[in-house]
Amino acid sequence: MISGYGAAVEITREDTAPGTVLLVTAAPAGKGCLVDTGNVTNVLAAVAPSTWTGTAAASLVELADPVDPQTVLTRVRGVAASPGPLTVVLSGQLQTDRRQHHIHLALARTTPATVRYTALPWAWFVHELQQRRPGTTTVYADLVADAETWQHLHTTPLDPGRGARTYGLVAAPPKPRRTVQPAYTLALAQILRSGLRLAPERLHQEALRQVDTSAALVLGPARALDTAGYVPGPAAPAQAPPGRDPHTEVFAAATAGRHTEAAGLAAAHEQEALRAHGPASPQAVHWIEVQAELARQAEDSARASQLWMRSAVLRLTSGQSPEHPDVTAAVDRAHHCWHHVTDPRTVHDLGADLAALRSQVAGKNGAREDVRRRLAKIAPAPSG
Repeated sequence: MISGYGAAVEITREDTAPGTVLLVTAAPAGKGCLVDTGNVTNVLAAVAPSTWTGTAAASLVELADPVDPQTVLTRVRGVAASPGPLTVVLSGQLQTDRRQHHIHLALARTTPATVRYTALPWAWFVHELQQRRPGTTTVYADLVADAETWQHLHTTPLDPGRGARTYGLVAAPPKPRRTVQPAYTLALAQILRSGLRLAPERLHQEALRQVDTSAALVLGPARALDTAGYVPGPAAPAQAPPGRDPHTEVFAAATAGRHTEAAGLAAAHEQEALRAHGPASPQAVHWIEVQAELARQAEDSARASQLWMRSAVLRLTSGQSPEHPDVTAAVDRAHHCWHHVTDPRTVHDLGADLAALRSQVAGKNGAREDVRRRLAKIAPAPSG
């Protein structure tokens, strides 16, 4: 099976053993709640279990607002004993007990005074997964920490254990009487529901592109928004002054040949749009497409193709149909740029992504078959 998104696509094979998916959404009831997991379970359950695991068949185990840590431990131990691939999705909050200062996953009855008795010790969770064969376990964690845990994590990172690929975010505690939304979890579900089959790290990276990570610790690779390294840091170019068209400065830099500067400006505008309007908003998608056009002008066809595909994926996950003119245009432009890529490995990797998109957005004049023919002629060089 060909899966992945971006310039570094992974080629995976479906495991013959059935997979298992464990979905855990947990948060304390009452004023101690820091995260709103109310609608997460239904969104996660709408994704086919086999899509999470990458297997032909998979079973699903759900724990929505569990109250007893021993019950959760029993379920974790049970799925850990399954022979096939295991995917665990955690959405909830972390708290530290006052006596031993150990980190726990808070459950429905957890309060600051009862963490030791009503929450699941993180070490228990790690221990059970360490019993599994390496390479068969993937964990996606979307967690918010209370104030004490947040301080602790800055000196001692959360231990994901050995043997499990762990991806996700731990967010800072919100302001008093506020809760945060599990945006990373929702992004994972939206991407998978779009029909794409992504390797775990690629799924993680695509989800990171759709959420604000400025007040969070990233679990797993904290990859930049794209492989060219154009993500502005603290000293990034500022937004255009009020009343001035932001495109003017961007394309002036590109016209002058300052392509890296132009890309950085556009990426900064994308981040501003993401914070103000959301990851799949028309404003954010627009700036992704601006970056795609800038890459084309810079004769970076691979990056242009990748960005046009990213635009198409976001449009699909936001609810636009495969027949929508903006979706078809994005895929067609990605396809056009792909034909200008000459490096065989890059042609193969981007072509795998394009083939996945063409399975939904067929295009005209035999576009789907064109991708298949070109891929069939490419023998990717061995990696490593």
